[in-house]
Amino acid sequence: MEKKEKTFEEKLSELETIIKELENGNVDLEDAINKYTEAMNIAKECSDKLDAAEKAVNKIVNAEGNLEEFKEEE
Repeated sequence: MEKKEKTFEEKLSELETIIKELENGNVDLEDAINKYTEAMNIAKECSDKLDAAEKAVNKIVNAEGNLEEFKEEE
């Protein structure tokens, strides 16, 4: 069975849960290191997804129907 990739919102929720667990302070050192590493990986995945979304939003369709970078008029 294929493993479905988590949505951005699911990853963000998971990240918030890990942060709360670490802030609670009731985690042993080894587990805290593992949770911190997991949190950093999730944060990078979320950041990459946001970067990709920003690039997609910054493209517009020109008169010929081709995508081009959005340029703000001054």
